[in-house]
Amino acid sequence: MKKYLTFFTIRFTTRLQYRAAAAAGMATQFAWGFMNILMFSAFYRANPAAFPMGFDQLASYIWLRQALLALLSSWSLDSETLEMVSSGNIGYELCRPVDLYNMWFVKDVATRIAAVTLRCIPIFAVSFFLPKPYNLSLPPNAGTLLLFLLSMVLGFCVIVAYSMLVYIATFYTYSPLGVRWIAISLTEFLSGSLLPLNFLPDGIRRVLELLPFSSMQNVPLRVYSGDIAGQAALWHILLQLFWLAVLVALGQVWMKNALKRVVVQGG
Repeated sequence: MKKYLTFFTIRFTTRLQYRAAAAAGMATQFAWGFMNILMFSAFYRANPAAFPMGFDQLASYIWLRQALLALLSSWSLDSETLEMVSSGNIGYELCRPVDLYNMWFVKDVATRIAAVTLRCIPIFAVSFFLPKPYNLSLPPNAGTLLLFLLSMVLGFCVIVAYSMLVYIATFYTYSPLGVRWIAISLTEFLSGSLLPLNFLPDGIRRVLELLPFSSMQNVPLRVYSGDIAGQAALWHILLQLFWLAVLVALGQVWMKNALKRVVVQGG
């Protein structure tokens, strides 16, 4: 356990040094958040009854997503890990007396937490003090906040477990770029990143909510806003636990099979 904590500390402190990149990313997130809210406000003014959640709930959904973007998004993949196989540096990793899956999992966790640490506080500070209904509101009650925290941790673990599958897939390709962009394109839509899943037709929504992608962003953000509450929230949290167990088990088995085939060329 101590060795994995060391990997976490090294990666976390290393990523905290990229302050300029974090500032640029934060500026982009503010611009994207304002753009989304203004766009949706035009639709809500035209026909507010046509939408499944109130505009204040949607504003909270958007700002919370921006604040936690680096934590819950599929694009926050570790480029170093993705390129390790194609560059041959995987050979150094295999020489370490540690489990490769666990090591990469810890590194991905550290990378995401470091990125969100640099960005989330300013976004929270600004979005909380915007005029209503454009601001980030507090959860309806303390119980909702606790459910959100639990759901957010599980969603974070699910996206990391999914990212591990993306990393492992690079063992079977010449370049990680194709795998990376397919994974990002698929996940951004199906996870509720571009649009909350309850905005989709009921038939499509019911299917997508059963997939692991919904457990990444859609569930935590909608629990926070109160759109998913009570027994529905508990059901979705249990589904998050299920998908976390499935993705981790799948990743560990796939990693073992991939390492049987890996060939490191060069010298």
